[in-house]
Formats: sequence, C-alpha cells, structure tokens
Amino acid sequence: MVVLTEAEWTARRAEHRARVLRWTGPHHERKATGEKHPVLDFLFSYYSHRPSRLERWHPGPGVVLEGAAAREFLRWPAYGETADGVALDVERFAESRRATVDFVRRLLGATARRAPRLGCFGLHEWAMVYRQRPEQVRHNAWPLRLGSTGTDAVVDASRVQCGHFDAFRFFTPDARPHNTLQPTRETQVEFDQPGCLHVSMDLFKWAYKLDPATPSELVADCFALAVEVRELDMRASPYDLAPLGYEPVAIETPEGRAEYVRQQASFSARAVPLRAALLDLSVTLSHTADLRN
Repeated sequence: MVVLTEAEWTARRAEHRARVLRWTGPHHERKATGEKHPVLDFLFSYYSHRPSRLERWHPGPGVVLEGAAAREFLRWPAYGETADGVALDVERFAESRRATVDFVRRLLGATARRAPRLGCFGLHEWAMVYRQRPEQVRHNAWPLRLGSTGTDAVVDASRVQCGHFDAFRFFTPDARPHNTLQPTRETQVEFDQPGCLHVSMDLFKWAYKLDPATPSELVADCFALAVEVRELDMRASPYDLAPLGYEPVAIETPEGRAEYVRQQASFSARAVPLRAALLDLSVTLSHTADLRN
C-alpha cells in the first residue's frame, strides 16, 4: 500500500481537476447556452460518464489517503477506513462489479492479442447518412461536403468493413448490406480490433466502467486520447466542419485515405499502453474477486 499525505493527495486531485476542466469547462458553457458541438458533445452524450464525474478524483487500488479530509471518500461505498486512513476496498468493489470486470478483462485481452486492421477509412460515418433525407441526417445543422448524392456515391464505390457494433448499429438500413461484416453485441469480443478508431475511443468507456477503481489519471489519459480520435473521426466524416476549425481528411481521395491510415496507426499505437494498464487492472480485480470466493 502507498500512503499519501493529505497535502500529496489533495495536490494530485487539484492537478487532475485542472487538467480535465479544459474539456468539461467549455462543455458546461455550451450546455448553459444550448449550443451544440457535433464533435465534442459526443464524448459527453454517447458516453455516459458525466463531466462532473470526470472532474472527480480517485486514487485507485493500493493507495491510502491520510488526513481528516479523506473521510469525504467514505460517501462512496467502495471506500473504507484502514489503520492509516481511507482506501478503496478492492475486495468489496471487485465482488460488486464482477460481471463488468470480467467482460472488460475478456474484451481488452482479446483486442490486445490482435494486429490492427487499418483499411476501414472511417466509412462508418458515411454509412450513417447513406441515402437519408436531409432532415434525417444526424448532424443536419452541418452540410455534407459532397452533398447527399456525392456522399452516397462514395459508399457505393467503397468496400465498407466496419467490425465495431456500436458504430454499425447506427448505419442506415440501406447501408447495412454494404458492410462486409455484421457485428452484434454478442460478437463484440470476437470483432473488436485495435486499429478501429471507436475501439481506441472506447478505452475511455472501459476506464470509467471500472470507476472508482481506475486511477483518475488513467481515466483522463483515456479521455484525452478519445478527444483526438474523435476529431479525426469527424474530420474524415462526410460533414463540412471547417468553420469549427476541423479541416477535412478527404477519404474519398487516395491522399485522404493515406492520411487517415497514418493517423489511425498512430492512435492505435498510443492506445496500447492505456489498454495494457486497464487490462492489468481488470485482471487484478478479477483475481481479487476469485480469492474472495
């Protein structure tokens, strides 16, 4: 066990909050005014971790917090008192979240064993608007760069090969037959692969699914990567977001596809240590639950 003095852990908490406020602060402001952001709102709407929870700091397993102020952590049932202060009750947490822990362990372990595939070119966003009327388009406040006809033509001329269920489930009915795979929730462990942008973004989801056992610095690292991945996701989409400062990655051209693959490979590599850290955490929690039984 690592023991942190009150000065040490409150400093870490303040540093974490200051770091994430660069993202949560503008989101709070947009929400107050009713402003919509087609890129960044996704990270707070599709993902269920509220901004206030992202701002909250947790030390993770094996850390004891000293000082009277540490007692505030006892409001969360995962924490308990020790002889030296307050710490996460790892056994209680692991047992209470057993199903989630085991799923995260299986999914991340299977994904980590696969080589990244980099040939999807972000066509999932195009398939989400394929043959839709303008009023049906998800981000219909923003124009399609190639118009509806041009967007449909790109899908028609491409090999769509999306294996991520949480992207595929938003495909239009007409786009689904174009996909070479038909992923389901039940096949997620079988299909998720480390080259997929959404799989890299989802590391944030698996980090907060294990909250408060996941150290908040790791949650923030996963969120920071998700922000950058989401930006590429939408720059390669059919939408014209240049007025927001997002120059398009024109995946309908050879140059655009090459740029997409380059960035996709970079994100896949950057996700490796984050996935490994979350996998280690889930394995530890799983073993703890086994020992308790």
